[in-house]
Amino acid sequence: MPCKIVNLEEDRPTVNVGLLRLDRAIASARAERVAVIKLIHGYGSSGVGGRLREEVWMALDRFKRNGMIADFISGEDFRISNEASWGLLKRDKTLKEDRDLGRGNRGITIVIL
Repeated sequence: MPCKIVNLEEDRPTVNVGLLRLDRAIASARAERVAVIKLIHGYGSSGVGGRLREEVWMALDRFKRNGMIADFISGEDFRISNEASWGLLKRDKTLKEDRDLGRGNRGITIVIL
């Protein structure tokens, strides 16, 4: 199960541009038969949260409810002791080598298609 890395925050886009990138990333991953996407959305320049991160999560929640994605895991929950993460790691052992596993990185989200 290959993991695709998508940087939504490259060039510091507006939220709308970041959300368009999210839509394109999901469509592209489906076409490429990728099962997992690692989104880099940042955590805001102030370090107290970012609008892009919040909007991406709201979009992912809608996508999950509509059946467009299976699930998503926040960076801070991407750890072995998290049930969803553990289930994913059991299916794809290569993700155990991911540098963000267990680091509580609030600037990423893992999307399971």
